[in-house]
Amino acid sequence: MSQQEFNTALVELEPNLERFAYSLTANREDANDLLQETYLKALTYKDKFEDNTNLKAWTFTIMKNTFINNYRKAVKQNTTFDSSENQFLLNSSYEKNGPESMYSHSEISKKIDQLEDEFRIPFQMHTSGYKYKEIAEKLNLKIGTVKSRIFFSRQKLMSALRDYE
Repeated sequence: MSQQEFNTALVELEPNLERFAYSLTANREDANDLLQETYLKALTYKDKFEDNTNLKAWTFTIMKNTFINNYRKAVKQNTTFDSSENQFLLNSSYEKNGPESMYSHSEISKKIDQLEDEFRIPFQMHTSGYKYKEIAEKLNLKIGTVKSRIFFSRQKLMSALRDYE
């Protein structure tokens, strides 16, 4: 396949590639960036493409792998490793106990304590590691009742702690 035939075939794939990029990113700007990066890689590595094979599948694979690599790179940039004895893995977007957090642990505990006993007790047991079945047996309730009470406890806490991120 000549360079011009390759380029023409690549341009004809643009609508399909745009849709696929958008399905991966769910953002027009990111999809356009991914499309450009895919074109760049396809043109750069044209010599790796074997004639009489599926160009569409080849470019879609390039796009998917590029998206995955970019995602992994972004996650790695937002992750730090603690060099303490326990080697905790910390993700900066989930660090809740920093000085900028809206609620302290004690404030969250107060909100939990304000729940009615029928909701608070199953919720605390569940967060302590009890399985639904164990909670149901200890409190002499049906497992569906336990699940719904824990669900409603979460809903009430999310409402009470709406500003907590």
